[in-house]
Amino acid sequence: MAKIVVIGAGFAGQTAAIYLGTRLGKKHEVTVISNRDVFGYVPSWVWVGVGHMKPEDTVFKLKPVYDRINVRFVHAAAKEIHPEPGDQYVLGEEIGTGNPVRLDYDYLVIAPGPLLNFAGTPGLGPDNGFTHSICSLPHAVKTRDAYLALVERMKKGEKVKIVIGTGHPLATCQGAAFEYISNVHKDLLKRGLRDKADILWLSNEPALGDFGVNGVQVKRNGIVMKSEEFIKSVFLDAGIRWQVQTGVKKVEDGKIYWENYEGQEGVTEFDFAMLIPQFKGQPFKYIGKDGEDISSRIVNPAGFVMVDGKYGLPYAELSQTPEAWPARYQNPTYPNMFAAGIAFAPPGPISRPFTNPNNFMIAPAPPRTGMVSGMIGRVVALNIVDMVNGREPSHSERMTEMVAACIASMGDSLWDGSAVAIVMRPVVPDRKKYQNEYGRDLFISHLEMGLAGAWMKFMLHHTFIWKFKALPGWQLIPE
Repeated sequence: MAKIVVIGAGFAGQTAAIYLGTRLGKKHEVTVISNRDVFGYVPSWVWVGVGHMKPEDTVFKLKPVYDRINVRFVHAAAKEIHPEPGDQYVLGEEIGTGNPVRLDYDYLVIAPGPLLNFAGTPGLGPDNGFTHSICSLPHAVKTRDAYLALVERMKKGEKVKIVIGTGHPLATCQGAAFEYISNVHKDLLKRGLRDKADILWLSNEPALGDFGVNGVQVKRNGIVMKSEEFIKSVFLDAGIRWQVQTGVKKVEDGKIYWENYEGQEGVTEFDFAMLIPQFKGQPFKYIGKDGEDISSRIVNPAGFVMVDGKYGLPYAELSQTPEAWPARYQNPTYPNMFAAGIAFAPPGPISRPFTNPNNFMIAPAPPRTGMVSGMIGRVVALNIVDMVNGREPSHSERMTEMVAACIASMGDSLWDGSAVAIVMRPVVPDRKKYQNEYGRDLFISHLEMGLAGAWMKFMLHHTFIWKFKALPGWQLIPE
């Protein structure tokens, strides 16, 4: 009997768990260890953050789902991974009691989601800083409360300054911040308070609408439209100011200190700020047989697990080498160890990194959340199924092959709401296959805004919660 352990129950971990449970769980032992006993549907936390959705509508308990699909659940925080052959196990601490937990494994999936590195920017974050976040449910609730308090000030006639974007020069997830700024604008418009708010988009992107993926480009009627032009028109129509090519260095009460591409430093004042932190890998200890630290064999300096990619290529070469991106998400040193979602180490950035005259790097990291996480979770699970059944891993999907879609809402109303629908093929440009300057299929790639997108966003919320609960027909719903 094979023992499979999955660390984490987010998009990647949950996807891997439901595939492994349904395909292997009756004959083998599949265990999920997570420090949370609920699954959280992260894309809807943007609505929680403006008070348009109840927090409880975005989560569900994990154990009842796992009980139905032959998966054991351990509510504990993983702390150590011991990967040496012959004695492979995960050590953790049970939530609530602190009791030690040991889980032996034959195959390991590392998918715990990101460490939110608020500490990487002094003064950032809702717990020990002066800004807000929608990257966890408790943070989204705090953001909602602070935002609604700001609304009350505006109702009394006060004019306020709102800043939304990224809070670190190497941050990712610009899409989540874009969706939040759009929902704040729409909410204030419906409340009749939009004239009371100066709203600024502050981002480390090299260009507006870059989103850390080198932008999105589509071709219609022989004309190429870029996401920069598209988002610029959205912001101009909404009266949202923007400042890109900027890395936040520190935050004080009501003040954001930054540096830009030119090496200029400045201060932006705010009454309310929601800034996405840098993401890092979870700080697990990787321990060898003799108790030595073997992290350098497994993770990069940011804590992300190295897999079957080509690391160390300069950006100019990486951008021309689609095969440098991992296919199986399998660690080369320990082939029974896989990393899914944000946990795997990308070979480098997708957008061109920039170092200013002061040797200050401003470079958005590659996004690996949402749909991308789900697809990787599936690939990893199916490869483990192959290995358990005595076959070579046969499933692969590089980010230079993936088609990904994103629906960014601009208000949640099904009657007068809107959303931006974005489709990219592939997520990471493949300039060998697609012979254009963007390295993308310009026919499949798509950008559109309208009411239909709001309906799609609403349907995705319910459809994917159905899938992640592994309810009947879940396998028919694509990742």
